[in-house]
Amino acid sequence: MEKKHPQAPWRNFYGRRKGHTLRDSQERYLAQDLDALSPGPVEWEANPERRPIDPAALFGERDVWLEIGFGGGEHLVHQAVTNPDVGIIGAEPYINGVAMLLGKIREAGATNLRVHPGDVRDLFDVLPGATIARAFLLYPDPWPKARHHRRRFVTEDHLAPLARVMRPGGLFRVATDIPDYVRQTLEEVPRQGFDRIEADLHAPWDDWLSTRYEQKALREGRKPHYLTFHRRA
Repeated sequence: MEKKHPQAPWRNFYGRRKGHTLRDSQERYLAQDLDALSPGPVEWEANPERRPIDPAALFGERDVWLEIGFGGGEHLVHQAVTNPDVGIIGAEPYINGVAMLLGKIREAGATNLRVHPGDVRDLFDVLPGATIARAFLLYPDPWPKARHHRRRFVTEDHLAPLARVMRPGGLFRVATDIPDYVRQTLEEVPRQGFDRIEADLHAPWDDWLSTRYEQKALREGRKPHYLTFHRRA
C-alpha cells in the first residue's frame, strides 16, 4: 500500500495505474507535455499545502467541463476541438491512457485542455464549488460482481463531491453498456442532487463520438445506454 501524507483523506483506489510498457514516443509525451497541462497542485503527496485551483487562470471566462476517466482520450480531444470556447479537464489514473491522450493532443493541436493523471477525487478536493458546467462519465469500470458495486463511480463517495463542484443546471452525462450500471446510476445520482433529463436511453447525444470501449461493447453484442442529468439548483 502506498504511503499517504498524514493529512490526506483516506481513500481506497481500485484499478490499474499502469499496464504494458510504454513506447518511447509515449514516454517522451509524458516527459515533455504533462507538466504543462497540469490544472494545478492536486496530489497530496507532492502538494501537502495545496490550495483550491483557479479555473479562470486556466481558461479565462470560458465554461469548464470535466471528463472522469477518459480512457484513451478520443472523446476528450473530440470535445476540445469541437468546442474551442470551453475549457476541459480530464482525469485518468491509468498512465497508459494518459500517454495515449497526450499523443492525440499533439496531433489535434488542442489548446483548451488540462490533464490530471490521477484519482478524480483529489481533483474534486481543489476545484471550487459550482465550477463545472458539464461532466462526462463514459464507460466506467463496471465492477460486475455484486460485492464490488460499492467500487463503482456512481456511489456517494464520488457523486457527493461531484455534486459540489457542478454548477446548478450543469449537465452530467453517463454512457455504459452494463444494464445493472444503468440501474445503480438511476438510483444513486438523483440522491446527490441531480435530476434525469428524460430521453431515449439508447439514443447517443448529437455531439457523441463513439469510443473504443463502445466499439468493443458493440462487437460483443452489448447495447450502449446514454443518460443525462442536470444539477438541481
